[in-house]
Amino acid sequence: MPEVTIHIGGRGFEVSCRDGEEAFLQAAAKLLDDEAQVLSDQIGRMPESRMLLMAGLMLADKSASQEDRVKAAEAKLTEVEAELNKMRNVPKPEPERIEVAVVPPSVTDTLAEMAARAEALAAVIEEKSKV
Repeated sequence: MPEVTIHIGGRGFEVSCRDGEEAFLQAAAKLLDDEAQVLSDQIGRMPESRMLLMAGLMLADKSASQEDRVKAAEAKLTEVEAELNKMRNVPKPEPERIEVAVVPPSVTDTLAEMAARAEALAAVIEEKSKV
């Protein structure tokens, strides 16, 4: 087991850990040291056991706060997922059907014939009005 020296509150501590966990131990020690530094800045020097206890309690408080936030986020996520699943399971409405009248070809032919007659009459009237 490797021996690692960690520094907390300006004091060095020899700690054993498993192979490969050195970086994790150093990161955890840094978190504890950051809290110890806050205490040291606010209170000044204190016995090592008290400093470690207070720094540990401060970290535990932060951890508990983060756990509460995670639980709230998980609850919200569960709620949103349920709403999403509910929306996905809603049957899709049928598209609105619009019926368009189809004009029979005979009507179209009749209208074209009437238009041609109207144009012919208009041409005759125009000719007579010139005379």
